[in-house]
Amino acid sequence: MRADLILLTFAYVLSQFYRTFLAVLAEVLDADLGADASALATASGFWFLSFAAMQIPVGWALDRIGPRLTASALLLVGGGGGAALFAMAQSPAHVSAAMLLIGVGCSPVLMASYYIFARVYPPAVFATLAAVILGIGSLGNLASALPTALMAEAIGWRMVMWILAAISSATALGLFLMVRDPEKLAAGEKGSVFELLRMPALWLIFPLVFVHYAPSAGLRGLWIGPFFADVFDFGPATVGQITLVMGVAMIAGTFVYGPLDRVFATRKWVVFVGSFLGMLSVMALAFAQPEGVWATTVLFAAAGFFGASYPVLMAHGRSFYPDHLVGRGVTLMNLFAIGGVGVMQVITGKLFAAAEATGQGAGYAYQTLFGFFGVTVLVGLIIYLFAEDRTG
Repeated sequence: MRADLILLTFAYVLSQFYRTFLAVLAEVLDADLGADASALATASGFWFLSFAAMQIPVGWALDRIGPRLTASALLLVGGGGGAALFAMAQSPAHVSAAMLLIGVGCSPVLMASYYIFARVYPPAVFATLAAVILGIGSLGNLASALPTALMAEAIGWRMVMWILAAISSATALGLFLMVRDPEKLAAGEKGSVFELLRMPALWLIFPLVFVHYAPSAGLRGLWIGPFFADVFDFGPATVGQITLVMGVAMIAGTFVYGPLDRVFATRKWVVFVGSFLGMLSVMALAFAQPEGVWATTVLFAAAGFFGASYPVLMAHGRSFYPDHLVGRGVTLMNLFAIGGVGVMQVITGKLFAAAEATGQGAGYAYQTLFGFFGVTVLVGLIIYLFAEDRTG
C-alpha cells in the first residue's frame, strides 16, 4: 500500500478512536463534569452529526480540491483543536462542543482513502480495499477500550486528551506533506449530488445505510459502558475488557465481509444476511434478557461482528456512481451511515431517559433501547429487499 494511504489509515485509526472512547470514560466524566449517560449520548451524537453534515462539502472538496488539502486541513483544525478543547472541558456542554469539532476533523479521512481507491483501483476490488482500511483503522476501536481506561487511571483523562491533540495535529501535517492527489478528470464533466439523489436505485439502499451501523456504533461507542456499569456493577477496567471483546469482533467482521461479494458474486445478499443476523443479536439483548456476563458479552460481540457490512454497502452504492461524482457519491453514502448513527444516538439518549423515568429499573431502559435499535434495522432490511444487486 502507498505510504500516503498508510498515513490515511492511521488517521482513520484516530477517527475510530474518537467515535468510541466515551464509553470507557463515562464514569470519570460523570464524576468530574456531571456528564451522565444521557449527556454523553448527546455528545456522541454531536460527533456523528457534525461528521455527517460535513460529508456533502467534503465530497465537493474531494472532487474539486483533492484529498490532500481536504483531509489535512480539517484534521488539524477539527481533530487537533477539538481534542484540545475536550482536555479543557469544564461541563457537559464543553464535551459536546469538543465532540462536534472532532467530528468535523475526522469527517474526510476515510472518504479521502475511498476516493483514491475509486479513482485509482479497479471497481471489482473496491469492497476488499475498503474493508482492509476499515479493519486496520478499527484498531482505534481497540485503543479506545482497555488501553484508554488504563491510561486515564494512570495519567488522568485530561492528559490523555492533550496527547491525542498532539497526535492528531502531527498526523494532519503528515497528510499535507505525503498524500498524492489522483489526476484531475478531463474538464467539462459537471454534476452535483442532486444527480445522485435522482437515482431511484440508491433510495432503496439509503434506508439500510442509515440504520445498519447505528446499533454496533451506538453500543460500542457509548451504551456498552453504562450498561455493564448499571446492570452488572462493573468498573472502568472491566468495562474496558468487555469493550475490547466487542471491538475485536467488529474488526474481524470487517475483514470477513470484505471479499464476500466476490466469493458469492453478490453484494445485496451478503449485506442482507449479515445485517439480519446483526439485527437478531440486538433483538436477543432486548427480549431474551441474558443474565450471564459471558452470554451478554457474546451478543454484544455478535452485534458488532454482523453489523460490519459497511464496506460492502459502500461498494454496492459505488456501482451506481459516474466517475466524475465518485467523491460526492462515497460521501453521500457516508452521510447517511454516520448521520444515522448521530440521529440514533440523540434519539436513544432521550428514549433511555424516558424509559428510566418510568421507574421500572435500568434493565427495562436498556431493553427498550436495544429493541429500538433492532426494529429500525428490520425496517431498513425490508426496504433493501427491493434494491437492485450489482457486482460490477
